[in-house]
Amino acid sequence: MTEKISETNLLAECKNGNREAFEALYNRHQRRVFSVALNYFGGDIDKASDITQQVFLKFFTGNSDFRGESEFTTWLYRVTINACIDEQRKNRRFFGLAEFFGLEDKKMKQEDRLQQKQISDEVQKVVATLKPKFRLPILLKYVEGLSYDEIAKVLDCSIGTVSSRLNRGHKLLAQKLGHLKGEL
Repeated sequence: MTEKISETNLLAECKNGNREAFEALYNRHQRRVFSVALNYFGGDIDKASDITQQVFLKFFTGNSDFRGESEFTTWLYRVTINACIDEQRKNRRFFGLAEFFGLEDKKMKQEDRLQQKQISDEVQKVVATLKPKFRLPILLKYVEGLSYDEIAKVLDCSIGTVSSRLNRGHKLLAQKLGHLKGEL
């Protein structure tokens, strides 16, 4: 509860132009924004950094639409996703799931790592072909670890819609990646 009160105070101070409050808010949430953007853009650190800067610059300059009607983190995820979508429209790219498949495991044999990388690359390409309405719930669920309720708030839809989109996304991935069965 004190973190929530503290965040409320930080938000109020940010609106008053307090740079220290903004820095504290940035330090608290920049990893979330960066993580979403990094995974959305296939591990492109430069793109993720740019998106992170855009999101917080928008908030800091007062060009944000945060009105306190939802949790700040819900609003932040939504703004981040919108910024990623806008950037993707400019440069058609796909997000990565390398960490999800354990490619960061340094103890893995070179041969196994190469095979996992090939599988991960193929999964990334297939996920990139999904419409955003199916891709975003998958990203938020499996990469960000959000609950159905949190995803519904971020995407501004019902829990049933989230469930339906995840189910449809799973089916599409299963159809397109059926040849990998037993490899994962």
